[in-house]
Amino acid sequence: MILSMTGYGKSVATFQGKKIHVELKSLNSKALDLSTRIAPIYREKEMEIRQMVASQLERGKVDFLLWVEKSEAQMASTINGGVVKSYFEQITKLSREMGFEQPSFKSEDWMKTLLRLPDALTTVEVEELSDEEWAVTRKAVEQAIEHLMDFRRQEGAALEKKFNEKVDNIEALLRSIEPYETQRVEKIRQRIVDGLENLHGVDYDRNRLEQEMIYYIEKLDINEEKQRLQNHLNYFRQTMADGHGQGKKLGFIAQEMGREINTTGSKSNLAEMQNIVVRMKDELEQIKEQVLNVM
Repeated sequence: MILSMTGYGKSVATFQGKKIHVELKSLNSKALDLSTRIAPIYREKEMEIRQMVASQLERGKVDFLLWVEKSEAQMASTINGGVVKSYFEQITKLSREMGFEQPSFKSEDWMKTLLRLPDALTTVEVEELSDEEWAVTRKAVEQAIEHLMDFRRQEGAALEKKFNEKVDNIEALLRSIEPYETQRVEKIRQRIVDGLENLHGVDYDRNRLEQEMIYYIEKLDINEEKQRLQNHLNYFRQTMADGHGQGKKLGFIAQEMGREINTTGSKSNLAEMQNIVVRMKDELEQIKEQVLNVM
């Protein structure tokens, strides 16, 4: 079974009123290219998270996001009582010295004024990551990774079906060449003979002509190319069935298939055969495009 490098996984966990979100996205890449965005409280665990992701995903351009959604009560600003009291005492002292009306906490306007002063309110909170919270978060990371792996398996199954279809098409096209091979040899022979007979007044050695034609036709023989291409098709199927991490190997096999198809096209020398070769190339290009997504 093959795995795709394309995938998406997400999980949500809850801890003491907080929602912990984990999200993973992956695309194809030659190696593992992992970028992370992690909420500050969990940054001390970044190396452990990277190891968890790398051990499972192996290859691909991966974006990892971990963020926290807090309740309104947790998001509420905290009143710095000491700061507000200090402001009040300073204003009271200045008012007395300058002969102004004394401020009072009973006045709603004064309280609003005090709360608008710098540092009267703060949302800054020093958080420490407890073992219990990390256990919950780690489980969420594992679940998100597993969801992404499920996605990759599904995509991989679709790719494998597509590859088998394309390999079958190339194999069928390869067999369809056979009826034209005998016709091709006779057409080449007749074309050369007709060309020589049209050269009036020119004599030639028919025995030598036969020898040269045999040599020429042997150079155009494609049996070896057909056999090698068939072997590559079989090897491609076998490789898809072997474990995982076959992406690079399948890419190499596809390149070898392309060489045999190109050589067959250059030797064909017959319009019908060359048309078949063009169709084989089209099927192979679709394989090459999709094989880039294979792990």
